[in-house]
Amino acid sequence: MLLPRPRTAGRPRFPLVATDLDGTLLRGDLTVSPRNRAALALVRAAGARHLVVTGRPAASCREFLVAIGYRGLAVCGQGAQLYDASADRLLVSASLDRELARTVVERTEEALGAGPLELAVVTAAPENRFVVTAGFTDRRRPEWGLAERAELWAAPIEKVLMRHRTVADGLVAAAAERVGAGEVAVTHSEKGMIEVLPAGTDKSVGLQLAADRMGFTPAETIAFGDMPNDLPLLGWAGYGVAMGNAHPDLKAMADEVAPANEDDGVAVVLERLFAHS
Repeated sequence: MLLPRPRTAGRPRFPLVATDLDGTLLRGDLTVSPRNRAALALVRAAGARHLVVTGRPAASCREFLVAIGYRGLAVCGQGAQLYDASADRLLVSASLDRELARTVVERTEEALGAGPLELAVVTAAPENRFVVTAGFTDRRRPEWGLAERAELWAAPIEKVLMRHRTVADGLVAAAAERVGAGEVAVTHSEKGMIEVLPAGTDKSVGLQLAADRMGFTPAETIAFGDMPNDLPLLGWAGYGVAMGNAHPDLKAMADEVAPANEDDGVAVVLERLFAHS
């Protein structure tokens, strides 16, 4: 289903444009293309607002927001953080109980029966460091911390990330959801990364908080995403757009499937909506 062109005058049909970052607004090289930048300028010129809604913690997405001249609120950490990019200040930040997190990891391993999971944690704000066990990835980034498994629980954390070398992501996520039901939230944001978060945390919760402060409703919002962690985001918005590179579950529930992030899918839709506003 394609949206009709909005009126050429007056309030835009969607005065709030909510976008994920990785796999959506960002290309694979973690840059925002000139075409996407130009489309976001059209949004601003029409009097609409752009709201980033990302799984990245604020400390990890700050550089991308600065690069595009982003101002105002952003939803970070899968909805656990509300960040004021203009002031470089966290307004809301939820933490995850470390003993509960450790227990959920152990229960998930028992349920899978396939050996230990590889783990990472995001430490508590404002630091928000990414700390991994040695086997978490073959390509560890220089800024990531390295720790023994027991050391992951030594300081306050905001979330745990799990992956298994041989078990499919969907099975890991399902096992974690079963053993952590009612105690934690579980989402799948990137291939090989299952996230365990404080109970009740998802992108729709953060989006609702930001939209309330900004004065927007779901019907006034168009949202873009690519992974299962974006299901609540698209479900909350009045109109949901999945990228061409999106997970099949997101494509199945979206109102529209845009071209892939590498093909400027966000811009393709925004140009249609805002080019003549």
